[in-house]
Order: sequence, then C-alpha cells, then structure tokens
Amino acid sequence: MIHHRGWPKLLLRWLTTLVILGLVFAFVDLSALGARLATVPVSLIVLALGFSVVQVVLSAWRWRYTAGRLGIAIPMGFAVREYYLASFLNQVLPGGVMGDVNRAWRHSKIHTEAKSERSGRLAAIHAVALERLSGQLVLVPVVLIVLGALWASGQFASRRLPTDVALSSGYWLLIPLLVGIVVWLLFASGKITAMARYVGRLWEDLQLAFSGWRTGSVQLITSLSVLGTYLLVFMLIAVGMGLAEDGATLALTMALCLVLLLAMVLPITVSGWGVREGAAALLWPAAGLPADQGVAISVGYGALIFLGSLPGALMLLRKS
Repeated sequence: MIHHRGWPKLLLRWLTTLVILGLVFAFVDLSALGARLATVPVSLIVLALGFSVVQVVLSAWRWRYTAGRLGIAIPMGFAVREYYLASFLNQVLPGGVMGDVNRAWRHSKIHTEAKSERSGRLAAIHAVALERLSGQLVLVPVVLIVLGALWASGQFASRRLPTDVALSSGYWLLIPLLVGIVVWLLFASGKITAMARYVGRLWEDLQLAFSGWRTGSVQLITSLSVLGTYLLVFMLIAVGMGLAEDGATLALTMALCLVLLLAMVLPITVSGWGVREGAAALLWPAAGLPADQGVAISVGYGALIFLGSLPGALMLLRKS
C-alpha cells in the first residue's frame, strides 16, 4: 500500500506524463497520427501480442536464473505469474518500476526466515534488481552503438530536417523542457545518490549474477532475446503502417525505436508515456522522418504493451 505521503510524488508523475503528452500532441499532426495507427491490421496486432508472451516468459526465466545464482530457487510458473503482475503494475502505476518493487517485496516475504546468508530477503530483492539491470546492461551499449553509427553516417545532419520543423522555435523548446524535467525530478527525489549507494551494496551479488564466461553469456543471450522481442513489437507496428516497402526506412525506424526503449527507462512518468513520445517527436524529424510517424509508432507500442500486460491483472485477484 502506498503511504499517504507518497501520493504527491505519484500525482506529480501523472501530471508530468500528461504535460509532456500534451506538448507532444500540440506539435504533431493528430489526424495524420490517427490515420497511421488505423492502418495497422488486426493480424499484426495479434502477432505482436504473441511476442509479448514470449517476452514475459524470457524475462521470467532471466529472473529465475539470476535468483538461482544468488542461491534462491524460483519455480518457473511462479516466476511467470509474478512477472505478469509486475508488468501490469508497471503499466498503471507512476514511475514504471512499482511493479518490480512489488515483485521484489512479494518474493522477499517467502525468504524472510531463510538461514543461508545469500538466501534471505536481501538476496530476493537483489535478484529482481539485477534481473532488470541485466536488460539495461545490454540496452545501453546497443543504443550507444546505434546512435554512434547514425551520427557517423550523417543521418542526423541538420540539412535533413523538414523545413517546417527546423523553423519551429516552439518545437525545439521541447528539448530544454524535457531535459529540465528529467534533471529536476532525479535530483529532487534523491535517486542519483540512492542509486549510487545501492550499487555499492550490490557489488558482491553483481559478481555472482554476471561474472564468468558461462554466466555472462547466459545473461547476455537472454537479455538480447528479450530486447529482440521489444524490437519485434515495434517492427510489426511499423510494418503495419507500410514502412516495410522501404527497407532503409524500416531499418532506420528500428534503430530509432531502440533509442525510445532507452528513453522509457527514465522513471519520471507512467510506464514511459510522454517521455517515449517526446523522444519520438524529436528523433524522427532529426533523422529526416515525419514526427507524426514516430509518435504513432510510439503510441501503438505503448498500447500493445499495455494490452499484453493485462493477464497480470488477474494476479490481483489471487491471494498474496
């Protein structure tokens, strides 16, 4: 249960989400955005939802493996159910990580009386944190490589910006505004300092979870596979909008979608909404593509991920 003193921060994140979305929608063609979304066929939506199931199962297995490295056994069925619940809560609660916090808390209750030094409550919490970290350790370098390649190729050259976007001073006000919101929220909440302290405490478990060729390879392959399922959902939306007709445009779109995934990591809105669309509204024109195209893909992705998490709502009916 959320303490009453925590509600102001949660409401602030809801407000931040709505403000950023409002700004984004003010600078894109909403009719064109809606038209793009309407072209995605139901068959591709169903296929994307199928990939979301694979995504949850792979992520749950990664959690089970990470916990095992810390001396905690998790049944696969339990892992899948809890991961669905966490995914659903991440979608509906501000911050995008509340579901994982709940997953760590629910799992830690099972191990409160464990006698093993590495099988207690703290290890259970670390298992969740490190499982999520495994994904970020893969996502961040992949995105940096992609951005470096795009920049080196001149893909973000200013001459490629559409005239109407390049001349719109209001559009570029989004950049300092978004950066200001992110920096202020991170410092105001004390997350930067807290994260630094937490990494220090996790060092030993980090070595257990990631060190060694075999362990590192398992984490790498699993996290790359999970990342692939996210990218496939993006790709199906893009294909549904007709971008498959131009292979170069589709490849560029997928590269930009990787950056959107990284933008969603910022825990300042509800499930990445607003931040993801704001990033799309900036990235697509910078790469010479229509802003409404990027925002439409972003909105479609958010909607599909939400639909894919709905089985987790059933877990709310189960006894904790």
